[in-house]
Amino acid sequence: MVSPDLIRNMVGIVGNIISFGLFLSPVPTFYRIIKNKDVQDFKADPYLATLLNCMLWVFYGLPIVHPNSILVVTINGIGLVIEAVYLTIFFLFSDKKNKKKMGVVLATEALFMAAVVLGVLLGAHTHQRRSLIVGILCVIFGTIMYSSPLTIMSQVVKTKSVEYMPLLLSVVSFLNGLCWTIIRAHPLRHLHHHTQWSWRALCSHATHPLCHLLPNHTQEAG
Repeated sequence: MVSPDLIRNMVGIVGNIISFGLFLSPVPTFYRIIKNKDVQDFKADPYLATLLNCMLWVFYGLPIVHPNSILVVTINGIGLVIEAVYLTIFFLFSDKKNKKKMGVVLATEALFMAAVVLGVLLGAHTHQRRSLIVGILCVIFGTIMYSSPLTIMSQVVKTKSVEYMPLLLSVVSFLNGLCWTIIRAHPLRHLHHHTQWSWRALCSHATHPLCHLLPNHTQEAG
């Protein structure tokens, strides 16, 4: 029989690979921006949303919130650095209007994260409660991250052109969601019936919210 530890590590590694591919998918867009020395009609919305999402997941994976989540911290820490690089490039080649907008959004995100950190640490005193609160926020802002490329849709409809739509990012986001849906629906999630290991245990080092927000009745038997 396959070892639960092996499956848990495999799920975590697969999740990190998928997430890493998602973080790297905008590279062609930023190569074009650097080449043209202009952001043109590209929008910073997906990268601002992903930055906040990564910050929330890094906080979620800290031992003071959800212990034993090192893969969550590492992949989202890497994503945080990558998104910061993207936003720096975007800022450098933007006009004053875009720079001002980005500054306001970044300041708002920083204040929001500070409020979340203080609120959770001061208001919730158990790992379970902290994990639940931050996990729910991760799901909400993860959904916003996935939908953020749609902010360009009005321009796509107006110009009847997808030139400035982050197509690769959209495709990889779709594949990322599809892969996690398949992983979550796989029969291996019922392994605990035979091994006394729950799906929560198998996914304890994975990066997807569904693996960390399962109800208490799925915890280990015995």
